[in-house]
Amino acid sequence: MFDTVLIANRGEIARRVVRTLARLGIRSVAVYAAGDRDAPHVREADVTVAIDSYLNIEAVIAACTSTGADALHPGYGFLSENPALARACVRAGVTFVGPPAEASELMGDKLRAKQVAREAGVPIVPGFSEEEARAADYPLLVKAAAGGGGRGMRVVERVEDLDAALAAARREALTGFGDDRVFIERFLPRARHLEVQVIADAHGHVVHLGERECSLQRRHQKMIEESPSPAVGDELRATLGAEAVALMRAGGYVNAGTVEFVADADNPSEHYFLECNARLQVEHPVTELVCGLDLVKLQLQVAAGETLPFGQDEVTFRGHAIEARVCAEDAARDFLPAAGRILAYQRPPGVRIDDGIETGSVVDAGYDSLLAKVIVHGDDRPQALARLERALSGLTILGVVTTTGFLRGLMADPGVRDGILDTGLIERRAVPPAPIPDDGIGVAAAMLTLADLRRRGGDDPFARVDGWRLGGIRAPSYWRMAVGTGEPVDVEVRPDYVAATTWLGDGRFAIVDRGEWSLARDGDVTWIGHGGYAWPVRHVSAAEARAGLSDGELRAPMPGQVLLVPAAVGDDVRTGDPVVVLESMKMELVMSAPIDGSVAAINVAVGDRVTVDQPLARVEPEPSR
Repeated sequence: MFDTVLIANRGEIARRVVRTLARLGIRSVAVYAAGDRDAPHVREADVTVAIDSYLNIEAVIAACTSTGADALHPGYGFLSENPALARACVRAGVTFVGPPAEASELMGDKLRAKQVAREAGVPIVPGFSEEEARAADYPLLVKAAAGGGGRGMRVVERVEDLDAALAAARREALTGFGDDRVFIERFLPRARHLEVQVIADAHGHVVHLGERECSLQRRHQKMIEESPSPAVGDELRATLGAEAVALMRAGGYVNAGTVEFVADADNPSEHYFLECNARLQVEHPVTELVCGLDLVKLQLQVAAGETLPFGQDEVTFRGHAIEARVCAEDAARDFLPAAGRILAYQRPPGVRIDDGIETGSVVDAGYDSLLAKVIVHGDDRPQALARLERALSGLTILGVVTTTGFLRGLMADPGVRDGILDTGLIERRAVPPAPIPDDGIGVAAAMLTLADLRRRGGDDPFARVDGWRLGGIRAPSYWRMAVGTGEPVDVEVRPDYVAATTWLGDGRFAIVDRGEWSLARDGDVTWIGHGGYAWPVRHVSAAEARAGLSDGELRAPMPGQVLLVPAAVGDDVRTGDPVVVLESMKMELVMSAPIDGSVAAINVAVGDRVTVDQPLARVEPEPSR
């Protein structure tokens, strides 16, 4: 085994690797880029090294050399599937905890991996050349040949949209992976996403650890994963496992990897090889809980040249595990990335939480939006679902908009509870607004505002604005509060509200008949949390509430960088035409003309960094329109 392992990553996966290294008594080295100096993964590692970028191979290898690391764990994302890192490790005499560069290069290239699958007898999705695609039946799927995570991927519904989809996919693939090659294949509108975890050693042993159901996705990014799949029985599990093992064996694969399949939603036995992930997957914890294994430990053992400590017949599956990815995204605004500072963070007790945040952490739009993974295990699927619901309701994150509340609603969906899943379910499902029990949110925020005003007034009774009267009878107060991005509402704060509230400390309070709540302040915004939901609340004046942006104003809904400016001042545009294209958290967002008219102003240029609510452009209606 190794003495020192460097982790070439950040966030929750870096912390997760540190935990296993600590249990094994192995010295851990964390690298960190600007902004991560005080991050949890840096503080918890034994040794830390500053680097300019997590993508700088030379800096990462130099950190190995300076700290005496004899192995490097790449985590996932960043350089994890870049064969250049594996080769650089070999040159430096450092063991790469992952597949050999040749296997990574082969299996990480979707086009070459499809050829290997074909030769290994694994069914593949029918593909098309650009010329063939123009005469094919739609919908089709354009995919990047390198990389993964949903980037460089576009669903094309009509032949008229093919060229634009190819251009966008190539551009995104080049930005994300340095490789603009794409390919076109059949798209299954109602499909399940199934994947098989594989572990292989350097002595010819290849074992699968069952399948995971990953159909609950948005923009090809997984949100919920579980093992086993509710649609896979013993016979299909054996088939999928055998195909995954055959593929990895044919590709000369060593270490942990995942073989992904797309299957017909109604008949999963009709399935096709999708791609291979030559690394550890984000969702690996559900396999760990079901199999009772530590996949990072197995990765280290295999990388050290050891033989797998078990064979296929010794792999057992127990119960059911589900993972929910909590991301810094606003589900009510089409899952736009969010950023900011975590003002309060409380984990639910009794479940596994893999996270990379704590109170005070800054969520940077320059990185992936994943904040935490809530992972539960039960004797069966209903029990696991119940435990996940309880865990999500006990998770509090204030200061940054997250998907926690959306996930709660998703898990209550009848189709989800019955296991009737497909990759389009979330896109078809309307995103309900976060429920506000009675006027509890506004009342809580108004009370906090009143407390501030009382403090400002000191002991002067005539400076108080909380309804206090000389006669000792408190009158109701009325406050206009903006909850999230919704319309301002008038809130009445009555005397009995004060009596109904008990402050518990640590930013927590209880309201009679409404349970326990959490709050945190950020300037003039009060964040209120309850039951896994969170609301930013602000006191607004009537004048401010009436004020609004012009119908043609385009403002940045998230921090990011300007990728393209396809329009120019004076251009005639119609509703939906692209005006500015932003990139944030490795995703593209097209800011389209909200009205028909002409472009009156462009306030940004390609390469500019923008902040939330920054003016980008303005479209003015033509007088004749």
